[in-house]
Amino acid sequence: MLLKTDGLVIREKGTGESDRFVTLLTRDYGVLYAFARGARSLKSEKQSGTQLFAYADFTVSRGKDAYIVTEARVREVFFKLREDVEHLALSQYFCELTGLLAPQETPAEEYLSVLLNALYLLSSGKRPQPFLKAVLELRLMSISGYMPDLVGCAKCGTYESAEMFFDRREGCLYCPDCAEHGEPLTPGVLAAMRHICFAEPKKLFSFTLSDAGLQKLAVLTEGYMHTHLNHYFKTLQFYNQIKTQ
Repeated sequence: MLLKTDGLVIREKGTGESDRFVTLLTRDYGVLYAFARGARSLKSEKQSGTQLFAYADFTVSRGKDAYIVTEARVREVFFKLREDVEHLALSQYFCELTGLLAPQETPAEEYLSVLLNALYLLSSGKRPQPFLKAVLELRLMSISGYMPDLVGCAKCGTYESAEMFFDRREGCLYCPDCAEHGEPLTPGVLAAMRHICFAEPKKLFSFTLSDAGLQKLAVLTEGYMHTHLNHYFKTLQFYNQIKTQ
């Protein structure tokens, strides 16, 4: 049986003399693991469509232990991501996180849309890195079942005050009168978090925040992600290392 769908190569590894083993994030079938025979050969029609970050129309067949890529018609390769080491490292982290959270062999349209938009905005320089990192982390956490409760104070229901407090372990808010612990949020950072969780997909990346607010937001979303996923990301560690050099 042949499956046809568009998708993004989120991981690739050379096998044998000229083959590739790829992880695809597809619109219609979620995460798929597939072999691309002869794809590392310069003469192969699958060469460009099975490299990392390649967005393509794929045709795959079901093999005994994995899928087989029979066709990969390229739409975009995000070549500019490879021109900057920070962009490359951050993109690899985006792919690793999405691959962990996205479903396997079931539709994953929103996961693919969020990741593609983040890669496009990063490669084009239209949004800063902390902005894209925070949006991707919190939105993916939200759509995969880890959405925090940001509607109001978990005890009294207060929607907003000059300062609210976020409990990353419980994933909820507290107002100043009810808070016993938590990380302080300015109204701007809280509004950004609410937007990321609740905005329509087309408007997800359409908000602004000060540089200081973006840095705070990125720290919060990364901390929240680590608290709930219990997963070590080599790509994130590398990105954080080179970012501070």
